[in-house]
Amino acid sequence: MSDLDPLLRERFAAYRSDVTASVVGPGPERARHTLRRRRRTTAVAVAVAGVILVVAPVVASAALRNDPHPPVPAESVEPTAPPTAGPTPTVTGSPSPPATATGTPDARISRTQLLAARLDLPDWPPNLPSTCTTAKVRLATSSNTAYVPLLTDVPVGHADLDGDGADETVAVIACRFGEALAKQVVAFDRDSSGRIVTLGRVVRTTDGVEDILGVTVSTAGSVQVRVADLQPCCDIPTYWRQEQLRTYRWEGGRFTQTDGPTTFGKDRRLTNLRLTMTYKLGGLVENDARQHLTTVLTVKNAGPRDAERISFEGLGLGEPTGGDWSTCDPPPATEPDDSACLLPGIPGGETRKYTFEELVPGGARQESMTPRNIVVSHWDRQDRRWRDLTPDDNKVTLDLR
Repeated sequence: MSDLDPLLRERFAAYRSDVTASVVGPGPERARHTLRRRRRTTAVAVAVAGVILVVAPVVASAALRNDPHPPVPAESVEPTAPPTAGPTPTVTGSPSPPATATGTPDARISRTQLLAARLDLPDWPPNLPSTCTTAKVRLATSSNTAYVPLLTDVPVGHADLDGDGADETVAVIACRFGEALAKQVVAFDRDSSGRIVTLGRVVRTTDGVEDILGVTVSTAGSVQVRVADLQPCCDIPTYWRQEQLRTYRWEGGRFTQTDGPTTFGKDRRLTNLRLTMTYKLGGLVENDARQHLTTVLTVKNAGPRDAERISFEGLGLGEPTGGDWSTCDPPPATEPDDSACLLPGIPGGETRKYTFEELVPGGARQESMTPRNIVVSHWDRQDRRWRDLTPDDNKVTLDLR
């Protein structure tokens, strides 16, 4: 060791002193102090001691190489625990509905929404009141008797009509004129902003139909409409109408009929009665200013079907003296008060004559007589009166003036 540098000898001497003190023990006071310190900072003391034991040989080695700048021990940094993931956030509220395949807004529109919206409607049939408008219309309810556009009681339907992946809505819209209603089946959609818009008209009255009774929308996108050839109003009974089912689909930017009949044709329940009349005035009755009048009504059933029964309305021709009067049943109470009785029917292609006798004012006094209008009608076994295929030849007028 005599060959070593004096400074190096001093450092090794200090090192030996420290090591000896650690092995032999510092005495009671030093031991108590050390114990208290260990209780406070056991972990830190152990870590520091480890660093000293590791670094000391390095320092000594540097001194042996006469390094004027021995390395400084690295700063000890306590390890940091990895960050703990926070709690998973709780989602509140209802999840958003899934978007349609094309992103098109769903157009399942309720009756309430239709009544609350301002709508642009397709054109109405011609010759309707000016109050049957089409621009920015607020629909009324079907109980409204005003001449304005209204939403009928026919239930609305929903289906994907145009193949865009979202449902549209079909409704029957009407507008009153007189005692009848012009009607049209309209399909509604929504634009990209969600506003209700009109997709198109399916069918309307005057498009070969006179009434629209119901609508059924299929999941395949077709619209089946129940239509009729007349609209019961006034004195027209509901059983007179012919009904059909016609199917429509959205094709080429508009609705076209794809199934069902396209015309009504003749009603097979009806026949064609033809009424003609002759009359003859007799001489004046002795000691009376009246004359005998003989009237003959001739009814031919021109077909194509039998008339189960017939009746004459507005007769007033006196006593019947000829014809088949074997039965004379009173008409239903719903018929006009001056209806005559229900008589035996006339088969298709056959003719019947009915004769009446009466006294009427004679001579010039006949000018005061009111013309008499007589009509013949076809009835069935259920006491239902039917219209005629050619109604204009069902009536005659007796005018003696």
